[in-house]
Amino acid sequence: MQIEKTLIDGCFVLKPKVFNDERGSFFETFNQKKFYEVTGFQANFVQDNQSISKKGTLRGLHFQTGKYAQAKLVRAIQGEVLDIAVDIRPGSKTFGKHFSMLLNDQNNLQLFIPRGFAHGFITLSEKAIFAYKCDNYYNKSSESGIIYNDPDLAIDWKLNDSEIQLSEKDKKLPYLRDIL
Repeated sequence: MQIEKTLIDGCFVLKPKVFNDERGSFFETFNQKKFYEVTGFQANFVQDNQSISKKGTLRGLHFQTGKYAQAKLVRAIQGEVLDIAVDIRPGSKTFGKHFSMLLNDQNNLQLFIPRGFAHGFITLSEKAIFAYKCDNYYNKSSESGIIYNDPDLAIDWKLNDSEIQLSEKDKKLPYLRDIL
């Protein structure tokens, strides 16, 4: 497994070594020892989540606040998504910047998103199964988010607004400048 830094401090891309043969394939999705050696982050994942989404479904941009903030390790098990991490750490040199990458069942890439980031993804294939490991438990009273089309973030979601499907809750999320 290769672990690479991104342009946003604290975010890492995990590239597995895939072993293929006539029976199929095998790869390691996470190794704490290797991860710590490269990142210095001692992950203790306590909750795994999975979603199934149809094309155009946009989930995000979500985060949890305070003691319930979460680091996440995300991947697409089936299909393809555009994954987005937005740095919302006060005082960070990359505050308000985002990192995006395609995650799919062909490249098997994963993205590690540290605490202090908003996260979202949009399904680009007809269907996607998306999984993420969290280092803290979900707490409803600590959930928050940023509207996907915040002009200050200028995120290219790769689909037209008419193709994007949002939950009623996500349609009402504030701009980043309004939650500071």
